[in-house]
Amino acid sequence: MNGRGPATSRPFVQVNCAVSLDGRLAFSGGKRAPLSGPRDLQRVQRLRAGLGAVLVGVGTVVLDDPSLRVHWELLEQPPGREPIRICLDGTGRLPPGARLLDGSQPTIVATTRAAHRHYPATVETLVTGDGPEVDLPTLLHALWDRGARGLLVEGGAHVIASFLRDSLVDRMTVYVAPVLIGGVGAPPMMAGPETHSSAEWVELLRESVEPLDDGVLISLRPRHPSGLPPPSPL
Repeated sequence: MNGRGPATSRPFVQVNCAVSLDGRLAFSGGKRAPLSGPRDLQRVQRLRAGLGAVLVGVGTVVLDDPSLRVHWELLEQPPGREPIRICLDGTGRLPPGARLLDGSQPTIVATTRAAHRHYPATVETLVTGDGPEVDLPTLLHALWDRGARGLLVEGGAHVIASFLRDSLVDRMTVYVAPVLIGGVGAPPMMAGPETHSSAEWVELLRESVEPLDDGVLISLRPRHPSGLPPPSPL
């Protein structure tokens, strides 16, 4: 691991998602779509275990209630160390009964002073600003201070957009399933502010494209990274 000063130290950040051929993360309204095949699901479990921390936005928790644990049975190996689970909840929308709050593994709720919300003692609450959006650089520095050297960002669309537009991504992997979802209510891979010209888009460089299950896996990195990113821990 390269040495980095306290002002820039942060974990290696990898965004990972599965999309349809027309770039949709889910069905209309955000309903979960089974886009990944068995080999891609195994790949995601290896990422969770290897990077050591996994992050989603509160919208994903409201819709899907993920556990964010490593499914060791898919890896055909005995259970090991579970990743730190992180949820971005800038306005206090996290459901009280969410599985992320069950105390089964280390969990951080990153929130803001605008949330006015108390979370169970089984999770760590990290206040990162006035809100409504969580301050991502502050969160990443805090994760580094807690020993996290890798972070897997799993979504949703607004979270992916925030990390990309803030130049906080070191690698992006996208599994493209050979299906079309269509419509106007299905969430895209990246939401957030409108892009009006090529000066505003997020530009990535292709590292590899490989067949996986019935689709393809695309690995990318930022064309214009911000600062000196740490090397991948995997």
